[in-house]
Order: sequence, then structure tokens, then C-alpha cells
Amino acid sequence: MPMWGSRFDKSTDELVQRLNASLPFDKRLYADDITASIVWSSGLEKAGVLTRQEAQSIKDGLETIRAEFDASKFNFHVNDEDIHTAVERRLVEIVGPVGVKLHTGRNRNDQVATDFRLWVMRACNRLRNHIGTLQKALLESAETNMNTVMPGYTHLQPAQPITWGHWALSHFWPLDRDQQRITQTHARAAILPLGSGALAGSAFDINRNDLADSLGFNAVSQNSLDAVSDRDFAADFLFSAAMIGIHLSRLSEQLILFTSAEFEFVELDDAYATGSSLLPQKKNPDTLELTRGKSGRLIGNLTGLLATLKGLPSAYDKDLQEDKEPLFDADDTVELALQVMSGVVSTMQLRPEKMAARIVPTLFSTDLADYLVERNVPFREAHEIVGKVVRHAEERGMSIDELSLTELQTFSTYFTKNVIEVFDVKTALMRRTLEGGTAPNALLQQLRLARSSISQ
Repeated sequence: MPMWGSRFDKSTDELVQRLNASLPFDKRLYADDITASIVWSSGLEKAGVLTRQEAQSIKDGLETIRAEFDASKFNFHVNDEDIHTAVERRLVEIVGPVGVKLHTGRNRNDQVATDFRLWVMRACNRLRNHIGTLQKALLESAETNMNTVMPGYTHLQPAQPITWGHWALSHFWPLDRDQQRITQTHARAAILPLGSGALAGSAFDINRNDLADSLGFNAVSQNSLDAVSDRDFAADFLFSAAMIGIHLSRLSEQLILFTSAEFEFVELDDAYATGSSLLPQKKNPDTLELTRGKSGRLIGNLTGLLATLKGLPSAYDKDLQEDKEPLFDADDTVELALQVMSGVVSTMQLRPEKMAARIVPTLFSTDLADYLVERNVPFREAHEIVGKVVRHAEERGMSIDELSLTELQTFSTYFTKNVIEVFDVKTALMRRTLEGGTAPNALLQQLRLARSSISQ
């Protein structure tokens, strides 16, 4: 009989049992459930509910159960409804009737909320480490190829010269924002609900601040009704995971393009590519495509939980059992994707000669307009002039740097013989000295800031 079954005359229908059971997925919370239960037993001892001997017996029993789980030797029973009932059932088997006292003043509502928050806090720490590993791989790639020239793109059209270092760092900073979000999610999860009971709090003199300190929480919840139903932290985690997925998807998309025969900027290591069952010549970026694809799954996890939460009244409702599977899935998905992408970035080979070959004169069109601006031509007018120059060169089947000075001066008398200097890529990069620009000093400053960010 389940722990709540004394009020019922009939046993639960088998299909209802299957619908109600959460053990297949919430067994991942075993370590958190055991840790929180050990701390709760200490609280009960201080409140005079348990003797020192009883509390110690319960703690020893819980540690025995933890060891069984860690060794994959824990045996579940058919009537174990969830991880909490499984642990309690096994505790009573080990320590006897005193094990039943552990649930004094506690309800599964505040118990599961506490366990879940503990799990999210640990998951946040893991993800921060994995994000940091990918950030370091991007930093190493940026530093090694800081001044490797390549075209920059807007709308997937060649726009202006940049460097690989600049490009690699452009994917570092979104991950830095992910780190900030994960840190904030950890802080919002670190609010202790334990002691809230089913919804109205506990009638026993438990020091909740002591519980919070022992479990690593930053504060205790201020309203027991809200505490057992609050899943904002879970939505925060899923949003953070979805944003990580989006950032990895964007990085993957660019690398898929860069590894294509049309670009050939990058070659993936064989360990991070796959072949075709029909086409022997193929080297497919499946790892990148899967990473890109899984971003949709992560977004779906977020929207699914939000849809579950939107209509719930205050206090606990069984709908909240749907909160864990999307988080577990998101954590597994993001953790694997981050590790794979770290491997991709750290092993891929660049082809600087292919990048340099794409530095065509039209990439200097803005520099040509700036040249006129420096001679007191208003930018809008300079923009129009250069646009006409580009069109003229296209119609003649020439690049703009091949036009003679005489031809250029038909568009503006402000063009002089030193205009040819505009088409030097190093000069174009050096001109952009502001923070975040492509000049070597600006890139070095950005690199220093990036290093400082991951060392915090």
C-alpha cells in the first residue's frame, strides 16, 4: 500500500499507477533526496523530535542507501511510486520503525521541491564547467589565429575584412552571457523550500536557516504556499539551456558553411565528422548538424514547461510532476553538445590561404567611402558615390581597384592617386581601433578581457 493509502478502500488502477509514477525519471534525484533527508533528520533532532541515537541511525541508514545507489545495487520494488518513497521504504528496511519518523513535519511537496532545487544547483555548476571548456577552446583558436585575415559576412554576403581571431571571439561572448545566466539561475534555485510542508509550513520547531546553510542554499522561502509550487527556477534553467543551444546552433551553422566546398575555410578532424553509406568521398559535419538540430529540442522543453505552469493555482498540483523530464533532457542534451563542440573547435584545422583568397576589392567599399569622408564629403554622399563606382566596375567586368584614377575622378574629384592604399587589408583592419574592433590592439584588449572573464 502506498504511504497515503489508508484513506482508500480500493487499490489504485494499474493504468493510474503508471500515469502517477515518476520513479522512471526522478530516480536521478537520489543523491539530493538522501542529502536533504540527512539534513532534515538533524533538524528533527534539534527540535527534539528525534533522539541523537535515532537521528544517527537514520543518517547511517541513508548513507547505506547512498552507497547502494552509487554502486548500482539499489533494488527498486514494484510499489515504489517515486524516489522519495523508494528511499523511505529502504530506510525502514535497514533501520526499522524509527525510519518512519524521518517524514515528521515534512511533505513530499517541500521534499521534492528541495531535491529538485539541489539538482538544478549541481547541474548549473556542471554546465558552467562545460561552457568554460568551450570558451577556452575558442580563446585558443582566436589567439593562435588572431591576425588570420578572412572576410566577414552580413546576410551571408561578403561585407568587410575581419580576422579569425575576431570571428572566434564573436562566439566567445554569447557563451559568456550564458555563464551569467547559469550563475543567476543557480542563485534563484538556491532558495530553500524545506519546512514548508504540504502548503502551510511545519508545526515543528525546525530551524530553516540552519537547514539552508547545511544544504548550500542562500536563503529560505518566505511563503510556504509559494515555495511548494514555485518552478520559476526550472523555467530559468530551461531558458538558459535553450539559449546555450541557440548559441551552439549558430556556431555550428557557420562552421557547417565554412567546412563546405564552397568556402573551405575549415576542415573538421576525422573524429568529429562522418561519412556517407553511398558516397565514398563525403566528409559530413553531422556533429554540427545534430548540435544545430538539438536547439529546437531545447526550445521545445522550455515552451512545454511554460505551458504546464501557466494555468496552475498556488500550492502544489500534480501537473508539476511534468517539471523534471524536460530539465533532465535539457541537461543531458546541452552537456553532451558542449563537450562535442569543445572537441570540434579544439581539433579543427584552418585554411588561411582559402580565407585570404576571398578578400576581394569590394570588401573595401566602406573604406573607400571613408576615404571620401576624410576629405569632407558627407557620408551619405560618399556612400552614393562608391555605390556608383562598384556598379561601374561590375558593368565593365573589373574589380574596383582596377579602375584608373581618371575613371574614379569622373565620380568624384576627391579621389587622388593615394586612393590605392584603401585596398590594403592590413590598413583596413588597423583603422578600426575602437573597443571591439579589428585593429590588433583592440583584438588584444578583447582577448585580455575574455581571459579575465573565464578566470573569475
